[in-house]
Amino acid sequence: MAAETAKQFEALEACAQTLLGVFTRAGYEAVSPAIIQPASVFLDVVGERLRARTYVFTDLDGDELCMRPDITVPTCRLHIERHPSGNVPARYSYNGPAFRFQPQGSGRAHTREFRQTGIEAFGEANRERAEAEIVATVITGLEAAGLSSYQLRFGDLGLMSAILRAADMPSRWRRRLLHLFWHPDAFKAELRRLTTEPGAPAADIPKPLRDAIDPDNPETAEPAVISYLEENGIESIGARTTAEIAENLLGRVEDARSEPLPAKTAQLIASYVAIIAPARASVRRIRELATLMGINVEAAIGAHEWRLELMARAGVDLDQAEFSADFGRALEYYTGFVFEVVTPELGRKSPIAGGGRYDHLLKAVGAAEDVPAVGAAVHTDRVLAALNGGAS
Repeated sequence: MAAETAKQFEALEACAQTLLGVFTRAGYEAVSPAIIQPASVFLDVVGERLRARTYVFTDLDGDELCMRPDITVPTCRLHIERHPSGNVPARYSYNGPAFRFQPQGSGRAHTREFRQTGIEAFGEANRERAEAEIVATVITGLEAAGLSSYQLRFGDLGLMSAILRAADMPSRWRRRLLHLFWHPDAFKAELRRLTTEPGAPAADIPKPLRDAIDPDNPETAEPAVISYLEENGIESIGARTTAEIAENLLGRVEDARSEPLPAKTAQLIASYVAIIAPARASVRRIRELATLMGINVEAAIGAHEWRLELMARAGVDLDQAEFSADFGRALEYYTGFVFEVVTPELGRKSPIAGGGRYDHLLKAVGAAEDVPAVGAAVHTDRVLAALNGGAS
């Protein structure tokens, strides 16, 4: 058993070093961010699904820390330590362990400690070129490691945002739907509610409080909440502030005064989300939908088309690529283009690599303003499992 474990470790290390060699030769500086990180940074940016799987602990000084569940955020923090403004262009690569809770018996494709080998590019002004290069570099690394059978899957939150901006609805509904995009069932339920009974949640607000909240005077909402809590002897429980509670209630009251979402608007959103097509064909499908619905999202479609062209020029085989409009990464810090690489051996529940654009993340960890950023990580253990035929 010990000999087998040593052999597996050697194979994993060889695979990781092959990937890292490709990345560093492509101009990505090798760095080694700290494994133990401030928990608050991760819990604020990674999203609900990964937050629940992050190992968090308190040290002897009372500081809340975590074992890094991914290496993108630590790389962002390293960059901010070097360049506090955050807007200095830089490229980094890394190779090391990450940690996430996994159900018992999940096998080698879903271990609690796993290896990530990845790349991040900060401050690149040419967005589509940077995204295409990230994909091409990851594919080059995977092929150098011996992988020959795989499929690329693309999504684009930028296209989703453009569709919502063009849709006929209040801005708060756009924000809500984009936030819920990460949760397909909740997204569909919210779209259905807005189309049929947008004011239904307001019925749960106590009448005195509902009457005290005036959407025409939003600045009075928080004092109304504070007054109601005090008058009824209710303590504020949980992590939400009274300002956040007031904002939520204000939105519900506004919804109750709003007309339902037009059926044509709901049809536009549902039709876009339903698009699944070969990568190149997706451009035509989205353009046809935009023309049919009478909206102009050509800037976002053009960016999508140009990114695909740049990938093809870089040697990415788009015949093995699919666009799925409802595809989003598990990490909620992504803001635009997203992708993953899947293999026949492991399937879509165990992608071997993935990444995308995350323009708000550097600001979230300390930069003065948003910084263009895009990156990807390879799940090295899964690459090795795929090369071994998917054996667990």
